[in-house]
Amino acid sequence: MAATDRTPDGASAVPPATARLLAGAVRHSPGRTAAVFLCSAVAAGVAIVLPAVLGRTLDLLLDDADGLHGAVVLCAALIVAEIVCTALEALLGGVVTARSAAWLRRLGVDHLLSLAPHRAGEHPPGDLVTRLTGNVAEASTAPTTAAAGLAALFVPIGGLVALGVIDPWLLAVFLAGVPLLIWLLRAFARGSSESVSGYQQVQGEIATRLVEALGGARSIAAAGGSTRELGRILDPLPRLNAQGRRMWRVYGRAMAGAGILVPLLSTAVLAVGGVRLAGGHLTVGELLAASRYTALAAGLGVAVGGLDALVRSRSAARRTAELLAIPPMRHGDRALPAYGPGRLELCGVTVLRGGEPVLRGVDLVVPGGATMAVVGRSGAGKSTLAAVAGRLCDVDAGVVLLDGVPLTEIDPARLRREVGYAFERPALFGETIADGIAFGPYRPRPAGIEAAAAAAGADTFIRLLPGGYAAPRATAPLSGGELQRLGLARAFAHAGRLLVLDDATSSLDSVTELRVDRALVHDVRAGTRLLIAHRVSSAARADLVAWLEAGRVRAVGTHERLWEEEEDYRAVFVATEALGGAPGTGSTCGAIGDATRYSAGDSAREGM
Repeated sequence: MAATDRTPDGASAVPPATARLLAGAVRHSPGRTAAVFLCSAVAAGVAIVLPAVLGRTLDLLLDDADGLHGAVVLCAALIVAEIVCTALEALLGGVVTARSAAWLRRLGVDHLLSLAPHRAGEHPPGDLVTRLTGNVAEASTAPTTAAAGLAALFVPIGGLVALGVIDPWLLAVFLAGVPLLIWLLRAFARGSSESVSGYQQVQGEIATRLVEALGGARSIAAAGGSTRELGRILDPLPRLNAQGRRMWRVYGRAMAGAGILVPLLSTAVLAVGGVRLAGGHLTVGELLAASRYTALAAGLGVAVGGLDALVRSRSAARRTAELLAIPPMRHGDRALPAYGPGRLELCGVTVLRGGEPVLRGVDLVVPGGATMAVVGRSGAGKSTLAAVAGRLCDVDAGVVLLDGVPLTEIDPARLRREVGYAFERPALFGETIADGIAFGPYRPRPAGIEAAAAAAGADTFIRLLPGGYAAPRATAPLSGGELQRLGLARAFAHAGRLLVLDDATSSLDSVTELRVDRALVHDVRAGTRLLIAHRVSSAARADLVAWLEAGRVRAVGTHERLWEEEEDYRAVFVATEALGGAPGTGSTCGAIGDATRYSAGDSAREGM
């Protein structure tokens, strides 16, 4: 969490990003926010006028003078007006808060989904949930609190002016205690800001640990570690308790100070007012009004409550603004060449994670229509290369081109239609199995969904599910291999000119994998394939193999040549794994540019 910005005198300052976010929430409902301010201002005006009218009514009653009936009616009308305005303020305030919360959540979620996946993961899931739920709920109260708080300033100002109008001596007595009031408010604002920020941070930490535990519930149960894990989740509770107690201490000290100072001021004003009444300078009604105006001018309880709400909103908005500060991916609006073959080029690509290079100056060409397997030991950078190929993450140096166009310049909608992905552990979305396969930049026809499922070897087990393709996705009993085949089906249903399979067949048996490979050639839209492979059989069936080592391309060639010539290449694969099928007979690859840049042949094999 970012450190709290401070002004030179030690008071917390609002960072520009937080201020812009809060201002945006106000602009999202300008009319309703203005209406909240208007209702609050009218209520404040009534509160200022009412003591004077009550005092005047009391004087008329004591003097048995004319106009008493009208004064009583006016008092009743003012009281009703204050009740109505307060009710409207609460109603409109609730609407504004709900709209602001919806806007902030949509803004936060849209921004997170616009990020590269690894950037969205900079904050743990539990912390993200806390920021987009509880923190947003507190931040969304800012427009209403600010509007009502600004109007509420009229009350103490009006009380001071009214005191001066009634008797300058009464105003002078009250002003003697104003420095203490200001000191109380400053101390409360400073202490409350720090404690609220700490409390919200610990909340996010606990939520993160809970989400982690829920994700690993089976492992925890299998290890018999539920008690130990419970202790880990709740370990931050003492710090949460300390921050919560600190908040209440700060609030309690402010209210205690108000409970002492306000009665003292009121007593002092009444004492002087009594003397002025005895001297004939005040009436009984004026003294009554003065006592009420003293309470309105002091108004520390209301000020502390409003200030506390603003402090919480500001702190919560700061945590939301931190998410929005993560730079999103920038896109262009260029189109890809029509009917392009899907030629993929990586030129001098370097990717950093935590300041360390994962890919180092990678130069690689995958010819249009070819199938290239990427192999290497764990940590060699294979999945990062797969992410870079379809711009699931940006490069820190170099450029990636698809059919000669830099990925950063391509219209994102067109890029997603032309580049498909299948992953080792796919996540399915939608209500039904068919929805899970159809999820993508467009929805294929039912026949296309079924054809893709058949190509992925999923059609048979889907039809055995209750409801078939209409079976509820969330409750369908799927094994790891079946889930992986559904992920493949989704990729096949949206296959474009480039298809990236990031270890997407790891859970399939060898026979099923071979069938999927054949279907990929004959039953799925023709295009370029980039396979992240761990099995010898996968590499052997590819046209070409790119061998990664420590983030660099060590060699590119056919599996047959690398297997025969490179002992280190053979060592990449598990020694006990049998070679599944004959090595491929793809095109010869030659160097392009320098010794680390490679190009494969110009066309794919006709079959596998």
